[in-house]
Amino acid sequence: MPEDVFMAMASPARRRLLELLADGPRTAGDLAAQFDLSRPAVAEHLQVLRRAALVRDEAVGRQRIYHIEPAPLEQVSAWLHPFESFWRERLRSMAELLENEEEPQ
Repeated sequence: MPEDVFMAMASPARRRLLELLADGPRTAGDLAAQFDLSRPAVAEHLQVLRRAALVRDEAVGRQRIYHIEPAPLEQVSAWLHPFESFWRERLRSMAELLENEEEPQ
């Protein structure tokens, strides 16, 4: 899996952009309106996501419409899959610990 996908996803702003696009395509202006960042700053984040192939854009008249690209995210999911059992076991252990602390003695 390309390292640029992880680098692109390292930014909270870029993760938020991906979350917004998960609901469907949006214009660059609509995406920028969701942030307390300048439009050029949001455009730069979108460019990073585009270079990592996490989003694609299309020109519609004078607007740019952004779409999420699921393939790189599927690769991330596949890469993380072997670690799920580790987290599940940790969460199970934490739940057991909390349950034992709540039991009256």
